[in-house]
Amino acid sequence: MINAIFNYTFMQNALIAAVLASIVTGIIGTIAIEKKLISMSGGIAHASFGGIGLGYWLGFEPIWGGLLFAVGASALISNISQNKKIKADTLTGILWSFGMALGILFIALTPGYMPDMTSYLFGDILSISKSSIVFMAVFTAIILLLFVMLYNYWIIYLFDEDYAKARKINVGIIRALVYLMIPVGIIVLIRIVGIILTIALMSIPTSIAKLFFKSFGKVVVSSVFISMFFCISGLLISYYVNIPSGVCIILFSTVVYLVLSFARSAMQKRLHNRKMHHMNNCENELAHRK
Repeated sequence: MINAIFNYTFMQNALIAAVLASIVTGIIGTIAIEKKLISMSGGIAHASFGGIGLGYWLGFEPIWGGLLFAVGASALISNISQNKKIKADTLTGILWSFGMALGILFIALTPGYMPDMTSYLFGDILSISKSSIVFMAVFTAIILLLFVMLYNYWIIYLFDEDYAKARKINVGIIRALVYLMIPVGIIVLIRIVGIILTIALMSIPTSIAKLFFKSFGKVVVSSVFISMFFCISGLLISYYVNIPSGVCIILFSTVVYLVLSFARSAMQKRLHNRKMHHMNNCENELAHRK
């Protein structure tokens, strides 16, 4: 039955998009979490809505406008937040609201009927076209290439910037790449889960991977496969239940994350209690022998 579903072209496109988005999630999500940039990523995602609205108003592909605004917002946060008088989270909140407001303004100015923005806000993996697949593939390839080429530098930079500087690594260039890769990755994910839900897809698979792995490489790889599982599962659920795919992906992944988190916490508590019980028995036995 499932094989028959994937005979449809739109389902094949959705499957390819899910794989591409999962690669981006594994890489960008891990980097964003390790550098504590998830909140900033949310601000960039919402700021991109201004560019999407601009695309509708001026009549060009909205996603390119979204990319322009996302990169611009990332550059502003990166540069202006270096000034200690302006905190990064404050600037992120401002750009978050400004981008959404600007997008709504541009859409209101667009002549004719107001376009349906649901797919950009909440994602619609089932409506992804061949052209969208192409730009997603190009952006994913760029992110993957940069990640693989600079893998050892990423590890050093993400876990100890001071050590990276001591090793004569150009931290400025690596930081600039981070602030470039995140908005590019966000634009890829917008086509899957939308602007509003992007943060969840960036953070949940990596958070689950970190429950079981400590190694940076294992976290990235497992995040890719976990994200792939969520995207494909959400895709199938949305197909049968007929509700937005982005919503299905995030709801399903959130439930899985909560279940695994509680299960792991309960297991650790049980192991701790067993260990303490064993230690108490040993102490009692030693006391008895004395």
